[in-house]
Amino acid sequence: MNRFVLSFELIDSPLLGVCVVVAVLGVVAVLVGAPRRPVRTLVVGVAAGVSLYVVAVVLEPLGVFEGPLPWGAALWGAGGVAAATVGAVGVCRPPWGRRLIGAATVVAALLAGALGVNASYGVTHTLAAILGVQALDPATLPPQDDVADSDPALLYQRWQPPAGMPSQGTVSALTGDTRIPTGSFAARDASLYLPPAALVPDPPALPLLVFMMGQPGSPDPTALAKSLDAFAAANRGLAPIAIVVDQLSVPEKDPVCVDSALYGAVSTYVTQLVPQWAAHHLNVTQDHRFWTIGGFSNGGACAALYGAQHPDVWGQILDVSGNEFPGSEHVDQTVKDVYGGDAAAFAAAEPASVMAAAPPGTYAGHTAIFTWGGEDTTYGPGQQSNAKAAQAAGFTTLTHVVDGTGHTGEALDGGLTFGIAALGPVLGLAPPAS
Repeated sequence: MNRFVLSFELIDSPLLGVCVVVAVLGVVAVLVGAPRRPVRTLVVGVAAGVSLYVVAVVLEPLGVFEGPLPWGAALWGAGGVAAATVGAVGVCRPPWGRRLIGAATVVAALLAGALGVNASYGVTHTLAAILGVQALDPATLPPQDDVADSDPALLYQRWQPPAGMPSQGTVSALTGDTRIPTGSFAARDASLYLPPAALVPDPPALPLLVFMMGQPGSPDPTALAKSLDAFAAANRGLAPIAIVVDQLSVPEKDPVCVDSALYGAVSTYVTQLVPQWAAHHLNVTQDHRFWTIGGFSNGGACAALYGAQHPDVWGQILDVSGNEFPGSEHVDQTVKDVYGGDAAAFAAAEPASVMAAAPPGTYAGHTAIFTWGGEDTTYGPGQQSNAKAAQAAGFTTLTHVVDGTGHTGEALDGGLTFGIAALGPVLGLAPPAS
């Protein structure tokens, strides 16, 4: 499929509005063109929309949608089906002009409904992200600087951006010659974000952020890059170099962040192979105190687990609306498939359990950030619980509630904005908060 089509912005573009206008005009044209039965046609359309809405509301508690269903998603779906039904009535009635209008209405209505549902979630910005494929241009890595690190904590003091530094960072695909080895885990190609400060001659050694998106999902850097660009704009081009990696392999699978015979060695990939590759190919500081593991939703659960298990690799944790523990949505199946029926081993791999079992002082100097949507009753309580566990284990713990949001892109954007700003002073990219 054409890369332009795959990478076209779906949420922050006029496409949804255009489809809505076309669908509304089509509905009006069909109704006006059926003077003897406009009320009947309208009732049929409304009934179809209401039926879909009711079905969605009934199915949501059963977990059919793999997480909380935003209220707007059901409304967009119902509206799209209602308008498409009216259009279908037009298709069935002569003359051919009305049938063509009806067909256009069906297409526009269904597309508007789908785009509206996607916008309600607010996470997948491109068709590539929805399909779980990579559509970014292949990465070209800057030459690695051989100069030894100065104190990373003081980078914000000594950094002076050179003339001609880009105003925004770049995103690209780590594929082909730049692909990160995945071992026995079938990870999709990761994405790379380079901030403005990484795009100049003789760039400084920057902190590293490895991030994972949710399920279903893909290594889509859109949301993270937007937040990092905003931070860089306020901090003279400084931001972490970020790699968005795949902890799923395919959207419908959940390896629950651990190595297993069924899904492959995902933990080895994220906690060993990715760090090794980054240290040898990117201009990142070699001081792991300035490395962060982060994620959203399913990825947030992995971030909390990896940060707890490997404090020698990850100095900080950024958990945005994560599950309380990997596999929380399908415990029985996870225990059976991944842990061979060993429920005790499953419980021991919960982030809170790992933190509680760590020797005193393990997490001294480590920061853990937990954010969630104020209306997220599914994942919010688990985030609060993990924040308390991290605090008790010795992490410097920060929390943030994104008011008025559920488990959506608004919670992701708000959590990233808070988390990256909070990490800035910790990573030497900004002065300490006064």
